[in-house]
Amino acid sequence: MIREILTELNSRMQKAVDGFVKELAGIRTGRATPSLVDDIVINYHGSFIPLQQLASISTPKADSIIIQPWDRTALKDIQKAITKANIGLNPQGEGGLIRLPIPPLSEERRSELAKLISRRVEERRVTLRNIRRDEIERLREMEKNKEISQDQFKNTVKEIDELSNSFIDKVNRIGQDKEKEIKEV
Repeated sequence: MIREILTELNSRMQKAVDGFVKELAGIRTGRATPSLVDDIVINYHGSFIPLQQLASISTPKADSIIIQPWDRTALKDIQKAITKANIGLNPQGEGGLIRLPIPPLSEERRSELAKLISRRVEERRVTLRNIRRDEIERLREMEKNKEISQDQFKNTVKEIDELSNSFIDKVNRIGQDKEKEIKEV
């Protein structure tokens, strides 16, 4: 039973870290990457469809993203959605494709992004601590119901603390790496 709790804890924390990595991938660093436009949803003929299902997205150079819709009638809708997404990119329609030039980040924008990353790191640490708290509470109930002994409870709490600290360290490292990437000129 205790192994199952630890396995579930590990799984929940790993999902939180994976979500954090995906979240940070969408933050612009001055280099073109398709993940900058991954979360954009297009209103296409009355349906909301993710951009990657309507077009091919490529990065031929480090300073631009090319979006080539499979249906040319979606061109205007895609441009509107990119503008509305407020990601700091200005879509330029060229024939049957959209070019997104990636302007270099200003020093002011770099510091704003660094603060944003710090906030997101703290939010994710809180999420991990909440997962930890939930599992310890579950163990406390098991101890109260005499399903596990006090010693098992204490030993498992130590394991949970070690596991959660390792995930918090992971989140901190990921955040530091992203900040370093943003501060590179």
